[in-house]
Amino acid sequence: MNCYKTLNKQEFQYKDYSLVPIRFDDRFLIMKWRNEQIYHLRQNSPLTKEQQDSYFNEVISQLYSDNQPGQLLFSFLHKGICIGYGGLVHINWVDKHAEISFIMDTQLEPLSFVELWCIYLKLIEEVAFNELVFHKIFTYAYDLRPQLYKALNKSNFKKEATLTDHCFFEGRFIDVIIHSKIDSFKLRKANQSDLETTFNWANSPITRRYSFHKEQISKESHTTWFTEKINNPKVIYLILENVINTPLGSIRLDFNEDTAIISYLISPLYQGRGLGNVIVYLAEEYIKKNKIPVQKLIGFVFKENLASIRIFEKLNYTRNDQEEQLKYEKFIP
Repeated sequence: MNCYKTLNKQEFQYKDYSLVPIRFDDRFLIMKWRNEQIYHLRQNSPLTKEQQDSYFNEVISQLYSDNQPGQLLFSFLHKGICIGYGGLVHINWVDKHAEISFIMDTQLEPLSFVELWCIYLKLIEEVAFNELVFHKIFTYAYDLRPQLYKALNKSNFKKEATLTDHCFFEGRFIDVIIHSKIDSFKLRKANQSDLETTFNWANSPITRRYSFHKEQISKESHTTWFTEKINNPKVIYLILENVINTPLGSIRLDFNEDTAIISYLISPLYQGRGLGNVIVYLAEEYIKKNKIPVQKLIGFVFKENLASIRIFEKLNYTRNDQEEQLKYEKFIP
């Protein structure tokens, strides 16, 4: 199987369905479906086998090794059989958004159009929001397939715009409709179901490097510690999630009267993507929104932990140098 250099994970699965980097062997099936459905595609004429071979050899083959390809295309499989294809196209790596592309086996459309679109969207959202940490994905569709809007609505995409009379189709002008989903982050209270996830995060070598206790943690000791924390009335333990409810990190507030000590970590899978700043900021907003009686937040940081230093300074915490660590403080109005 070919692999995309820009992706850590190559296969995305949901039940009996999966997305894998587009397969060369599926090229003529894809050509057949595109030619049958040319009416809703930005394609001027039917494809030939020679054109399809050329496209796969000259264009597709280059995508795998590119750090920031203009598109990421996948074969959409059911029990290993290709029943469609699509991906993220017109990728903007700076602004972190991309257009969604997808077509399925033409014969499946009459009975399974909405169902398969919903499954595909679930999988491509995992690529976009979990793997690439994009901010926004969207569809750009000729106003020809009402069933598409049912799938988009069921998948919580929002209608963003109608481009009136935007395309010329069979002697008339038709609209283009854009639906989008924007990644957003939220904090929720940790619960017992987060035990395994938080245990794995805590034992990551990256996490242990900047922890005050460097040794590995046993499952037994983590279970005892975690259970005590989520049940302690003087602790607020929160999990950061994205728009598709993937856990990205945790933040803990340990209270002593009107002061709270901040302890946070980001999942090793999502470090280096600016989420530390997000989780600390959202914790401050959580305190204000829930009217929690805290006047001062404190964070302790090792001097070599430059990422955390930048986060606290960006959020206007006051620095107090100590021997081995830095103390950052902020008063909450």
